[in-house]
Amino acid sequence: MPAESNFQDVTSSTIRTRTMPQLSGGSEKPRRWIKQYRTETAASTASVLSTITAFPLDSVKTRMQTYPYAGAVDCVRVTYKSEGIRGFFRGVTAPLASVTLVRTISFSIYQRSKYVYSDWMKKHLGFCPLEHVNKNGALPNLGTIACFGAAGATAGSGITFIACPFELTKLSAQVSVLMANQKNADPHKQAIALSYHNKGTFKTLANIVKHRGFTGMYTGLNLHLLRDTLGTGIYFATYESSKQLLTTFSGKDAHKNPIAVLAAGALCGIVSWAMIYPIDSVKSIYQRNALMYSKGQKVPVPKIAFFRRDMYRGLGVSMGRSAAVNAVFFSAFEFLKKRINALKDVA
Repeated sequence: MPAESNFQDVTSSTIRTRTMPQLSGGSEKPRRWIKQYRTETAASTASVLSTITAFPLDSVKTRMQTYPYAGAVDCVRVTYKSEGIRGFFRGVTAPLASVTLVRTISFSIYQRSKYVYSDWMKKHLGFCPLEHVNKNGALPNLGTIACFGAAGATAGSGITFIACPFELTKLSAQVSVLMANQKNADPHKQAIALSYHNKGTFKTLANIVKHRGFTGMYTGLNLHLLRDTLGTGIYFATYESSKQLLTTFSGKDAHKNPIAVLAAGALCGIVSWAMIYPIDSVKSIYQRNALMYSKGQKVPVPKIAFFRRDMYRGLGVSMGRSAAVNAVFFSAFEFLKKRINALKDVA
């Protein structure tokens, strides 16, 4: 699936800080800035690490969604045979930039949104989700799930307009060789497809603008918006709820229970992708098809079918990738937030 100053922890409205020795040679200004933008600093650093770690699985997922393979192993074998190791990292530049930016903005929007929704619920319904989750032994309920889900959906819809051009560029790079090697394709479409072959991130983006105009960068925006709004809402609601359950049953808070963070991170990735995968498949197919059309030509939109088998091609790979990405991301994110919170305050 799935962006401020002085933010608190993702699941806690109370920051527990512990002092540690000052960083040697560090100036006061950078430390003050890092503490002020702790959420953005932790999210961006964790995003780079998690994106590189799981990008080959993302590449396999996209290829399986847009072209028929016998299975994940067949996709890996064919990709390695025709493109080598480089094929699995084709298009990695775009997501490294976009995922880092998108996650940072997404977490910032999410943080603000959940406090806004929690305050609204406390004022109008007499129930404060953030106060509830900080009580010892508290379990998730409809109020907390609704608050975190709504905040996640707000974040997802907010970052779509930034993420769409980057994701389209990534998809183009991942399937460019497959598009160029299509047999019995229309000569005009084949020529357009060949123009994307082995292009870098920025050249691919320029090529999209050349063939489809500036609006071409937002090809599939409506599908992207639907996927990210629903997916990010499910993502954060699952993460917060599962983390709360695991920490409650273990008797430890989140800061002292890294296993709960890792498991909740993996689970939120699996659940969110399982729920919205057909939407993502249609988005990928539509964007792939659109790359072979010129500006002004109408591109047919596939129908979203939640119970059709071909809509779930690559789901296993995607769930594995998402579990790995989010387990690494949230573990790194929580660890970095804890270390930043432990820095001495600078007057």
